[in-house]
Amino acid sequence: MTSLSRAHSFNTAAARYAANRPSYPPALLDAVEELWGRPLAGARVADVGAGTGIATALLRERGAGVLAVEPGDGMAAQFRGTLPDVPIVRGDGNALPLADASCDLVTYAQSWHWTDTDRSVPEALRVLRPEGALAVWWNTHALDVPWIAAQHERIARHCGGEPSSEALPDDRHAVRLAGLSGLRVARRQVGWGRTVSLETHLANISSHSAFLVLGEGAAQAFLADEHTRLRELFPAGSVEERYVVDLLVAARP
Repeated sequence: MTSLSRAHSFNTAAARYAANRPSYPPALLDAVEELWGRPLAGARVADVGAGTGIATALLRERGAGVLAVEPGDGMAAQFRGTLPDVPIVRGDGNALPLADASCDLVTYAQSWHWTDTDRSVPEALRVLRPEGALAVWWNTHALDVPWIAAQHERIARHCGGEPSSEALPDDRHAVRLAGLSGLRVARRQVGWGRTVSLETHLANISSHSAFLVLGEGAAQAFLADEHTRLRELFPAGSVEERYVVDLLVAARP
């Protein structure tokens, strides 16, 4: 299964993605502002790989003027239904459909790893204004929580991979981004959590690309077993998810 196929698998589950994926804590956007050195309010932001608009909505709430960039049909349709007054253009980070020096900030929420950084970094630099910045972040699993670490291992093995003890991005991502961009790169990790129903938790798992490409039968078999395991851990039916948002900000001096 190619990376492109996995990236486009989200279009078949856009509504599930929008309904069940976690958002991001206010402290994340505080960190973006701190590491960038300016407020989001009034900034012109391109949210690339915007998906269903989870990060786009938060950026707009901070007062940013946001333009979304999204390659997928299903995700773009879901975005328009959720944020009908926010402009969205079709494209991806490897060839941004944006003018030179048109943005103060370019963001990638949960989408940077789908790009070819040899192409996406120069593209981000092209559209940034002087004193602009590139911010990329991921919700990663809080692997210091035993049940989350154990589930992470089960998911990796079921999907044919090996579990990783490292969150994305690690220091190598920061070093590579600095090398490609020539910019000052800062990293920040923000811990947070949410409490959701067991059904929402499992639906969130099923919206990840590794499951979307498995096929319905293989995915449902895993989710049924996982429901039984988690019901023993959380008999009330509410799951306490814990995340670490890993953030990189590459800012022009």
